[in-house]
Amino acid sequence: MTDPVSRVPARKAAPAIPSEGRDSTWRLVRQLSPLLRLLIVTQLAFNIGFYAVLPFLAEHLGTAIGMAGWLVGFVLGLRTFSQQGLFVVGGWLVDRFGVRPVVLAGCGLRIAGFAWLGYAGTSGAVIGAVLVIGFAAALFSPAVESEVARQAVGWEEDGHGPRTRVLALFSVAGQAGAFVGPLLGALLLAVDFRTACLAGAGVFVLVLAGHLWLMPQHIPGRVRVRARGGVRALLRDRRFLALCCAYGTYLLAYNQLYLALPDEVQRAAGSQAPLSWLFALSSVLVVFTQLPVTRWAGDRLDLRRSMAAGLLLIASGFAVVAAARPAGWTGTAGLLPAAGFVILLTVGQMLVVPAARAWVPDLAEEGRLGLYTGALSSVSGLIVLAGSAATGFLLDLGLPAAVPWLVLAAVPALAVALLPRREKGTGAAV
Repeated sequence: MTDPVSRVPARKAAPAIPSEGRDSTWRLVRQLSPLLRLLIVTQLAFNIGFYAVLPFLAEHLGTAIGMAGWLVGFVLGLRTFSQQGLFVVGGWLVDRFGVRPVVLAGCGLRIAGFAWLGYAGTSGAVIGAVLVIGFAAALFSPAVESEVARQAVGWEEDGHGPRTRVLALFSVAGQAGAFVGPLLGALLLAVDFRTACLAGAGVFVLVLAGHLWLMPQHIPGRVRVRARGGVRALLRDRRFLALCCAYGTYLLAYNQLYLALPDEVQRAAGSQAPLSWLFALSSVLVVFTQLPVTRWAGDRLDLRRSMAAGLLLIASGFAVVAAARPAGWTGTAGLLPAAGFVILLTVGQMLVVPAARAWVPDLAEEGRLGLYTGALSSVSGLIVLAGSAATGFLLDLGLPAAVPWLVLAAVPALAVALLPRREKGTGAAV
């Protein structure tokens, strides 16, 4: 049987985008190849299923399971590590076996992990389910992200514009899923946490079925690498490792949406009901402003400056909460610093993520883009694993209210110094 997507070349020439429509999401989507559209829609569906569960996991672990704060932080960090930390394995498998089998395996594991989490009633069972959920994404995400990055480079080389616009659209799709997911999860939690988990598993059943039907067996232009030695060269690349560390501090900051932010919302509002709205705020910002922000950055900033500006904005978000905590505001006024944190974190994310993803193809060895894409997240996962446990411990120490947030603000601010000083290869501008 002929694969529906493979009937059309992966990179298809398209007419130039009129200048007045460059920021139109719909126009950009129409310019993409069928394969790129499939991968971007996949990211949308993936995040709907994922975020129907994850934002509510910390509360479930603390109340229903009865875990201590440090253990909740450790489990959340373990989930991120088993996902981000093992991306390098998924990336290597993609380079070795191709995109399709790795994506399908990841979908199958995510279905099993969410179903297991829905029925897990002990700390051991929760940890097992979280590891399966994380490893599923460690297979799925490097496959999709590395192929989107590879296709984006080709899109740029074909004269359609900077690759970061394709990567920004990929982020928009992910955040649209992150917007719908928590709303779906909040509705399903009216039944129970298990129902939310099973619904998330159901979304991945649909993703699996879609890829079985639409994903081509072989993607034109993608060569499978069988030779060894890629990891050794990667570990000697100081510039790439510096990028990984800087990106890891962003991911640690982003992870506070699930650890520090729920604690702040609970303090200010007396419940976590506003949490879904704050997640929605973040997603709406990305969906409606990511492409304009990317174009604005492309006119003014190279990749390093874009990432530096994003990290400083993220640090400012933590500082806003730190400055407001001593006042002890509650109710609507008490939620304003949390909203400010979410806004600044999201704008910083919109600068950091497309720039980092656009930088990787310029640093990766030929044929090793999957490995390098995975390594970017693996190093980040190590940082998040250590940082999340430390953050959970810090929040439990009973320190002055502003101290944990000031510490968190310092991390991305200091990471600016880690960014490589000089661009390498082509595509250095956002």
